[in-house]
Amino acid sequence: MTRPARIWELDAFRGLCILCVIVVHAVFDLRYFVGLQLTLPPVFQFIMDYGGVLFVLLSGVCATLGSHSVRRGLVVLGCGLVITAVTEGMIALGLAGASVRIQFGVLHLLGCAMMLYAPLKRLPTALLAALAVVLVALGYWFATFRVESAWLFPLGLRTAGFAAGDYFPLLPHLGWFLLGVVLGRTAYRRKETLLPRFPAEAAPIRFLRACGRHSLWIYLLHQPVVYGLLMAATALLR
Repeated sequence: MTRPARIWELDAFRGLCILCVIVVHAVFDLRYFVGLQLTLPPVFQFIMDYGGVLFVLLSGVCATLGSHSVRRGLVVLGCGLVITAVTEGMIALGLAGASVRIQFGVLHLLGCAMMLYAPLKRLPTALLAALAVVLVALGYWFATFRVESAWLFPLGLRTAGFAAGDYFPLLPHLGWFLLGVVLGRTAYRRKETLLPRFPAEAAPIRFLRACGRHSLWIYLLHQPVVYGLLMAATALLR
């Protein structure tokens, strides 16, 4: 069976998102590990506030174009658990504080969302949209109060002392993922590009597309590389 052609703008947008993640994490490392205070432009705050939501929406769109969502979800969740183990190891070795702990980050979320999409994909698009809106609203309501149980954080219910370096709870983000599914079912129901006349073979676009195709590996490997380079540069400048 011939695999369907990739939709270039989705790869390019995902590549742009992963590059933004690298910038955000590099700034965090400069502040947390190097102690450098930076004056950042307003666009950086926009990326911090809304970049994650856009990435989750895009992942929902892409979920409608592929298959084997449970298998892919297990792989992504497994990668998220590896990151959890690494951050816990850093804390145990005294290399970082509790604020870098990643218990339910973006990979945990996307892995769970992909698996949950499997039983939900039979729902009509209108019903899926309504469910998504409810989940988003519920998630933002959950963020307004704290609970006693320490095990409800995957749902967005946190204790007063909860700290995390990367936190994407199911609520509201599963709702954003499902809204992406709705967008994918409507805008990309033909499973083809919406911008056929755009110069997608231009070098900058090809670069973004390549980053988008390998976004999982880039996400897994970029932080050790950035951290290592910063530590090496700091040691050389002392």
